[in-house]
Amino acid sequence: MALQAGLILFVLFGILLILGMPIAIGVAASSIATLLLVIPFDISLFSSAQKMVSSLNSFSLVAIPFFVLSGIIMNRGGIANKLVRFALLFVGRIPGGLAHTNILGNALFGSMSSSAIAASTAIGGVLIPQQVDAGYDRKFATAVNIASAPTGMVIPPSSAFIMYSLVASGASISSLFLGGYLVGILWCLSIMIVAYFHAKKNNYPLAEKINKKESLIIVKEAFPSLMLIVIIIGGILTGIFTAIEASAIAVAYSLLISMFYYKTVKISDLPAILKESIITTGTIAFLLATSSMMSFAMSFTGIPQAISNLILGITTNKILILLLINLVLLIVGMFMDVGPAIMIFTPIFLPIVTSVGVDPVHFGLFSIMNLCFGSITPPVGTGLYVGSSVGQVKPEQMIKPMLPYFGAILVVLLLITYFPQIVMWLPSLVG
Repeated sequence: MALQAGLILFVLFGILLILGMPIAIGVAASSIATLLLVIPFDISLFSSAQKMVSSLNSFSLVAIPFFVLSGIIMNRGGIANKLVRFALLFVGRIPGGLAHTNILGNALFGSMSSSAIAASTAIGGVLIPQQVDAGYDRKFATAVNIASAPTGMVIPPSSAFIMYSLVASGASISSLFLGGYLVGILWCLSIMIVAYFHAKKNNYPLAEKINKKESLIIVKEAFPSLMLIVIIIGGILTGIFTAIEASAIAVAYSLLISMFYYKTVKISDLPAILKESIITTGTIAFLLATSSMMSFAMSFTGIPQAISNLILGITTNKILILLLINLVLLIVGMFMDVGPAIMIFTPIFLPIVTSVGVDPVHFGLFSIMNLCFGSITPPVGTGLYVGSSVGQVKPEQMIKPMLPYFGAILVVLLLITYFPQIVMWLPSLVG
């Protein structure tokens, strides 16, 4: 019965996605259809509605609307150009300096906006034309932008880690945040190494040297924005506040610097900012609610246990199990947004990995990185198409230039998967 239910659930969900059904509606419809196998229609509707409401009754979720609001405020504050100039100051004189600036800009801006697409568009839109004008190959510049765009999704504040913490009760948000910084740094470094050797091989020009006076101006402009990251990680590490409290502090800080330091946000802008944050938060909440309905349908029909028995029946080798799960998550990331994927597949795979000795925080770190990686992977990764559009290159022309970056990211993913101490030493400092 469990395998039959799983087949109906995922096949129906896949069909609805192919037909263009919104993910949240597709999740809800396929979940109810699966529940009908074991309980009457009226009871399945009542149970589903009850589960949707109860899933949002979590204090941890308070952090999501605050971090969303903080990101929108910073985005409206026009920090993209300031971060680009700041990054250029430090890496501009390295071979491929403009590409490295793109990577750092995506990481910084993406972490503040919690959106890979926003980072790819804002940072890539500024730097790809600059790279082309400087003599860089357009496909190279576009590949760098695509490969680095998702890094902000794993660098806190990240709503993906909050969602995962909700599903995996054994994983603290603070530990996930601290580990996420290390994952993001390794991802950025891997892309920078590939970009460095490509730039060196092709003799791309170095950026113009910035004089001391202009350097001070650039640092002064970017410093308040960068302090948001320092405040969050510093506060969590020292125990001054929790990750949830950090979300409220992020809003207050973002509002203060945008209104009184940069003076790019006015009181008259607040209604539009609040409206955008409400719409974004509402979308996330609806996805969370319907995804919890699918989790309930799976657990009620015994799907996770059946899949666990199936995998463990094939092999109990930890290396092979993690490799298989990584492969599945990579494919899922191509087709599905990170949030719904976390809510749907964490209840399936978490019991399996914990049974072979994997820490829930460790699983959260490499699984979320994997899903973000999938978002830029052909044939249907959304990030690939958005980044190609920003770079004014056809998506099919980007597959070959992306291969070295895919290889570098894959190496980091495997290192994090099989050598957990690489990313777990910092979370261990806060228990």
